Amino acid sequence: MNKTEFEPVTEADKAIIAEQLGRPPRALRAVAARCPSGHPSVVQTNPRLEDGTPFPTLYYLTCSHLASLVGGLEARGVMREMTARLDEDAELAAAYQRAHESYLAERDALDPLGHEVSAGGMPRRVKCLHVHLAHTLARGPGVNPFGDETLELLRELGWPDGPCAAVPADDGTDTGDRGEAG
Repeated sequence: MNKTEFEPVTEADKAIIAEQLGRPPRALRAVAARCPSGHPSVVQTNPRLEDGTPFPTLYYLTCSHLASLVGGLEARGVMREMTARLDEDAELAAAYQRAHESYLAERDALDPLGHEVSAGGMPRRVKCLHVHLAHTLARGPGVNPFGDETLELLRELGWPDGPCAAVPADDGTDTGDRGEAG
């Protein structure tokens, strides 16, 4: 399923995103995904900052809990393993090339930057799992193979958890034990 509609950014979202990032957000277009708890996890950004500077990262991971978990995956060397597989698996390399092309097409439809640089090392290497996860969370599975793999690795680690976990239903039907948001 590929998502096509994103939510407008509310003032409350802007405040949450600023807290997540530790700075005011830049070039916001929309909330592209939310964690099960409801807070923004991915925003879609304009291809240029407010001052006109090119900003090629179309989907930006804002959830600090997710960003921390992804950083842990990067520290384990996952990106190096993924990049090595691009040379060994033609089907994977072709899917990654398609992810790159779709990313460029989406960004260029908003504001062409005049270059073929997308994000996260696409299409030749895997440079930033945050970008790939954001792409998958924004567009759904099947668009970015390394975003899909990153999401699966996070699920194996127990995500969504902590502040990302779904808020219990207030109708008395949810009896799950959840830890405190952190």
